[in-house]
Amino acid sequence: MTAQPEKIMNLPSDQDSTGRTLGDAELGYLREVIESGTLTTTKGRFGKALEGAFAEKFGVKHAFACASGSAAIHIAVAAVNPNPGDEIVTTSITDMGALTPLLYRGAIPVFAEVDTKTLNVTARSIENALSERTKAIIVTHLFGNPCEMDEIMELANDRGIPVIEDSAQTFLAKVGDDYAGTIGAIGCFSLQQGKHMTTGEGGMVVTNDDALARRMFLYINKAWGYGDKNPDHYFMALNYRLSELQAAVALGQLEKLESSVQNRIRTANVLTDMLNGTDGIETPKVAENASHVYWKYCLTVDDSKIQGGSVAMAGLLKEKNIFSAPRYIVKPAFMCQVFQEKNTLGDSQFPFNLAREGAADYRIENFPATVKALNDVLVLPWNEKYNDEHVKYIAQCVKTATESLLK
Repeated sequence: MTAQPEKIMNLPSDQDSTGRTLGDAELGYLREVIESGTLTTTKGRFGKALEGAFAEKFGVKHAFACASGSAAIHIAVAAVNPNPGDEIVTTSITDMGALTPLLYRGAIPVFAEVDTKTLNVTARSIENALSERTKAIIVTHLFGNPCEMDEIMELANDRGIPVIEDSAQTFLAKVGDDYAGTIGAIGCFSLQQGKHMTTGEGGMVVTNDDALARRMFLYINKAWGYGDKNPDHYFMALNYRLSELQAAVALGQLEKLESSVQNRIRTANVLTDMLNGTDGIETPKVAENASHVYWKYCLTVDDSKIQGGSVAMAGLLKEKNIFSAPRYIVKPAFMCQVFQEKNTLGDSQFPFNLAREGAADYRIENFPATVKALNDVLVLPWNEKYNDEHVKYIAQCVKTATESLLK
């Protein structure tokens, strides 16, 4: 039997200072912003400094700061400029903030199935969701673990379809020599409270395509041509700018990103070593040519061996102050009311009223792999402040819970 921890441990949390690297660098930059009196990025220096530093860190030509990860997706979709009724293939397991921007642009979300171990879409599942009306593909790198981008890009390039990468959870993860988020046409990042770097709320979009960069820049700025000889509002767009205060915090966070990510990887690898071979659970599946940066640490729980599956495991871990998330999300996003009842603009059901037959068939029985993946996954909390003692404690608690639930 695994030895029980001697006492309950309080783990660092990414929801407060115990699990975040916020400190003197961010405070110094914030003081500079406040003392300047310039809080808008259209006039200040920090927004531009952040964008330049982010582009350099990720090795891309263009990076733009924006108001949130949801805004980043909206900006990316606006850049590819779908017509109402065009389709965008996306994942069945994602946040609503990555889906409603599609509806606001008049596009139909077409959901691809996922791998049951990684919860990521695959080239094969994307191919099954494509049609003659597909305008773009959105791949979401869940939990810090990149999708199979080599295969996905080969498929997309053969079809001439742009790929948007949702890298909200995948800062500095690599596929081969390239960072996730820099492989497709556009990469989207989130700076929300629990991400690898944070401003509370905020986002980034990146691209190497000059034409897409132009549309992205404009969409963030109400389509006003800042810097143009005769600027105008060229098309319908929003104000999605970040403030100088947020940019200052983000710049301080960016300077610490490398070390934060490396500690997440190191401690996650320790946990994997300690849990490998534990009957009834599997540790994360990572592709040979990719690196996992562990926004969260996910276990696969075999409910044929573990009584009560991931839900029962989570209950026992909660008793030890480990607040895990069985299933990750309660239900796939397409099962939410907005999709099931087509609740969009007034009573119009736009853009679903423009969908081809079968494109918006959001019945749960169409997605058996999604159901299986969510049933089996147990999402453990993770952040850059974890040390070996925290990991040892988690490992002991997981092993004890597993042993007590084995059938």
